Amino acid sequence: MKFKTSGVCANEINFEVEEKEGKQIVTEVKFTGGCNGNLQGISKLVEGMPVDEVIEKLQGLKCGFKATSCPDQLAKALKQLS
Repeated sequence: MKFKTSGVCANEINFEVEEKEGKQIVTEVKFTGGCNGNLQGISKLVEGMPVDEVIEKLQGLKCGFKATSCPDQLAKALKQLS
């Protein structure tokens, strides 16, 4: 799935979610643009996690003086699945 970001350096988030044992699990995340190393790290950390846990941990995070962040944008993208 593709999610067009807003208010952050990354332009887009591509992600995959699969149903496993009754839960939605994040299987892949790739950011386009942004802080490459940090975003690769976030991607690796959330892959294999249930969607609801990722949302809980990442929603509301801010980057500097911005009202949002790349992790917050990922949470927003995942919330659209519900």
